[in-house]
Amino acid sequence: MVDDNKHTQPVQDEAEDATVVDTATDMSDTSAAVTAAAGGDVGRPLVSDRVRQAATYVAWAVGALIVLAMVLAFLGVDAGWPTEVGFSMLDAAVDPQTAAVAVAVIGLNIHFGYTGLLNFGQAGFMLLGAYGFAISISEGVPLVFAILIGFAASGLFAVVLGVPTLKLRGDYLAIVTISAAEIVRYVGRAGSPAVVSERTGGPQGIEGQEFRGPINDLSFLGTGDFSIGSLDYIQTGANSWWVRLVAWCIVLLCALVVFLLVRSPWGRLLRGVREDEDAIRSLGKNVFAIKMQALVLGGMFGALAGMLYILPASLVPDSMGRTLTFYIWTALLLGGAATVFGPVLGAILFFVVRILVTGIADNTVPDSVLNTQQAGQFGWIVIGVSLMLLVIFRPQGVLGDKRELRFNV
Repeated sequence: MVDDNKHTQPVQDEAEDATVVDTATDMSDTSAAVTAAAGGDVGRPLVSDRVRQAATYVAWAVGALIVLAMVLAFLGVDAGWPTEVGFSMLDAAVDPQTAAVAVAVIGLNIHFGYTGLLNFGQAGFMLLGAYGFAISISEGVPLVFAILIGFAASGLFAVVLGVPTLKLRGDYLAIVTISAAEIVRYVGRAGSPAVVSERTGGPQGIEGQEFRGPINDLSFLGTGDFSIGSLDYIQTGANSWWVRLVAWCIVLLCALVVFLLVRSPWGRLLRGVREDEDAIRSLGKNVFAIKMQALVLGGMFGALAGMLYILPASLVPDSMGRTLTFYIWTALLLGGAATVFGPVLGAILFFVVRILVTGIADNTVPDSVLNTQQAGQFGWIVIGVSLMLLVIFRPQGVLGDKRELRFNV
C-alpha cells in the first residue's frame, strides 16, 4: 500500500511556508506604511541610533550634574549659586512630601504599570485618605483606627469607581477617575452644607496641628535641632527629621511589599491581565475581580500617600487636585512603569530636575529676559518638554524595560 501522507506532507509544508511568507510581507508592508505616515523613511527607525545615543549621553550628564551639585551642597562647599541650587535639590530629595508622592506613584504603578488600568484620579485617593485620617484624629479617634478609616474611605472609593467601569475600555476608567477625583475635591472645599464644611474645613482645609500630634508623640528623637552635613531640621515637629524618617521608611516598606507581590502568583496574574485578558479568562480566572483588587490596593497606597503628604503641612483640598495627579504620572513615566524602585527614583528626579532647571535659569539669564517668577514657569515648561522627549527616546523610563510595555488593547 502507498502511504498518502508521504505525498501530501510536502504539499502541506509548501502551503504553510507560503502563508508565513505572505504574513511576513503583510507585516512588513504595514510597518513601512506606519513609518511613512509618521514622517520617517521606509526601512529606517523614526529616531536614529546616533540621536538615541546622544540623548543618553545628555541624560547621564544631567544626572552627574545633579549628583555633583547635591554632594557639594551636602558637604557645605561654597561654590556660589550652584551650592544654593544643590542644597535646594538636596532638601527636595529628602522632603517628606516627595516621599508621599513616591508612595502615590507606587500605587499608580500597581494600577497602570502592572495591571494596565488608566487611573487619572490618584489625587482623589490621596485626598480621601488624608480626610479620613485628619478628621478622625481631630475627632479623638486613636491613631491606628484613624489610619484604617483613611484606608477604608479610599477602598470604598475604588469599589464605587470600579464596579461600573472595570468591564469597559481603559479610557472610560480614565474619564471616570479624573472626574470622580475632582468631585471629591470640590466636595471637600465646599462651604456648605455646614455639616460637611465643619469637618473638612472648606477651602481652608484642616490645620496640621489638629492631626499631627499623635504622630509626633511616637517620636523617640527628642527636641531641638540636629544637623547631618548641611541639612539642619528640628528633630520632632511639622518639618522635622522624625517626619522624614517616618515618610521614607514607609516608602521602603511599600517598595518591599510591591517587590513581594509582583513576584507572587497574584502578581503574575496582574501582568497577564495587562497583556492579554482573554488568555487569563481562558484559564478560568476572574479578570474583573483581579482588576478590582489591583484598583483597591493601589488606591490604598494613594490613601497612605495622602496621610504622609499632609504631615509636614495642612490639609488643603486644592493641594491634591488634578495637577498633582499629572505630577504623579510624570514621575511614574520618568522612573519607569512596572518596576519596583522606578516610582521612587521618578518622584525624586521630578522635583530635583525642576529645581535644577529653575535655579540655572534664574541665576544665569538676566532679569530683563527671565525674572525669578518666569524662571519657575520655565522650569515646568522644561519638565513638559523633557517628558515628551522621554516618551520618544526612552518610553520605558530610567529603570524600565521595553518588554514590560505590552498592554492589552
